[in-house]
Amino acid sequence: MSLNHVVVWLDQAEAHVIHFNRETSESEVVKTASNRHHKTGVEVSSQAADQSPYLSEIAAAIADASGILIVGPGIEKMQFIKHLNKSHTAIAEKVVGVESVDHPSDGQLLAYARKYFIKEVLS
Repeated sequence: MSLNHVVVWLDQAEAHVIHFNRETSESEVVKTASNRHHKTGVEVSSQAADQSPYLSEIAAAIADASGILIVGPGIEKMQFIKHLNKSHTAIAEKVVGVESVDHPSDGQLLAYARKYFIKEVLS
């Protein structure tokens, strides 16, 4: 059985990507390389760095989904939507919602996404 829905929770440091259906799920974490670069002992701000490779890596992880929910606590989710619209239009067309969600566990995130898809997409 295919995992046709995806929820992506992201901030400037990492993205939690959960592929799921009614019965099962698979998750992965995509981390931005900019958080690992150091300049004279000081961590480089991920906001100052080009986030395109990070956002493209997330896009590649969700390319096969039929429905995508994007969530997160800050502005990164909107930056991701802009990136999808500019560079990955076929994926952008599969986005069914963008929501503000703080810092849930993966289990909480999956439960939220399942409820969201039942309420918004299946109604």
